[in-house]
Amino acid sequence: MTARNDYEPLSEDSLRARIGAIADVAKRLGNAPEDWGVREVGDGNLNLVFIVDGADASVIVKQALPYVRLVGDSWPLPLYRAYFEHEALSRQAVRDPGSVPEIYHFDPDQALIVMEFLSPHTILRQKLIRGETVAGLADFLGDFCARTAFRGSELSMDSGAKKADVAIFAGNVAIPAITEALVFTDPYFAAEMNHHTPGLDGVIARLRGDVALKIEAQRMLQAFASNTETMVHGDLHSGSLMCTDAETKVIDPEFAQYGPLGFDIGMLIANLLMAYFSQPGHRDETACADMQGWILSVIDGTRDRFNTEFRHLWSSERTGMLYPATLFEDQGHDSTPACDRVLKDLWADAMGIAGIEMHRRCLSLAHNADFEDIEDPAIRAPLEARNLMMGRELVLSRFDTDLPGRIGAIARRHNEENFL
Repeated sequence: MTARNDYEPLSEDSLRARIGAIADVAKRLGNAPEDWGVREVGDGNLNLVFIVDGADASVIVKQALPYVRLVGDSWPLPLYRAYFEHEALSRQAVRDPGSVPEIYHFDPDQALIVMEFLSPHTILRQKLIRGETVAGLADFLGDFCARTAFRGSELSMDSGAKKADVAIFAGNVAIPAITEALVFTDPYFAAEMNHHTPGLDGVIARLRGDVALKIEAQRMLQAFASNTETMVHGDLHSGSLMCTDAETKVIDPEFAQYGPLGFDIGMLIANLLMAYFSQPGHRDETACADMQGWILSVIDGTRDRFNTEFRHLWSSERTGMLYPATLFEDQGHDSTPACDRVLKDLWADAMGIAGIEMHRRCLSLAHNADFEDIEDPAIRAPLEARNLMMGRELVLSRFDTDLPGRIGAIARRHNEENFL
């Protein structure tokens, strides 16, 4: 979808007329459009995001812009990403009911989605920076990643339906291209838009001089670009999760495509590890130790819940063409070794993705607030160095079968190191 002649980026003033013309949404909000409260709250890299408050309800209005908001109109971006976000949310709602906001209206011509306003939810990344915990977070994350991975694959889906879905999402070209460059390639050379914290030059030179590391990063890029195992969220980090103290929802899947089974869980673990390493920059020693311990417990719990749910789905919903019961159970054979092998390969990919994500968030264009909110670079740089070096170990050791079970121990070891 390209920009139509009648496409118009919303403002707080023009939004009332646009949304007021959508009868179902206007009725949901209540009172007259001129009485609605409208505020633009988008702080991401790509889109406009508004909260609209009516007498009876509130909604989120999200509109794609025809360029990268973080950079400006010098980096054009197609509006069709809103279509793929809508399609991804629709599939996630089926594959893990209750995990994503409800959609009330989609306007492809205006690249606009009206959806459920999550309140009193806040972005998980900010909660982690503030030292706040979320009850049940690990169980939710493990279930979401396992269910969407399994149910979006030919372990579960009809092969024809899955191939048709792959064909749909193959049209999402420009957004995955951002991942292909910013995540897998740009961290490992002096790309034009890269930037980093002063003091990291020695560590960066070590990473960029590590040929084995760059080979593995490119192997993971090859898998990301070629492997259509399941529909992935594509950008599942702590900024794509909204939480209360006891509930979590997943948002912003506009980077969705079909990719490796381990992609989402790997990216998620990477962002939790960055929250872990950043904690000394946000609080005193005692509070830091408590928060770091909790974050590692979430990582361990997410991994364990993922494995448990994936195995449950293997035994109860393995209805696709892969590893069919006709080859195993129907012949009196246990399919557990097959599931073990699928999980082994999945976690090898996840660990590689995790390490690469830990690199890109410190070295390429789009950094995250976990580190960026630490104002003093003399404090920030050593923490980022620990993150970068653990990322290297995850990438280079990703085929070690026991690596997923050692994440906490590796993180604690790196947390004691001074790499500068």
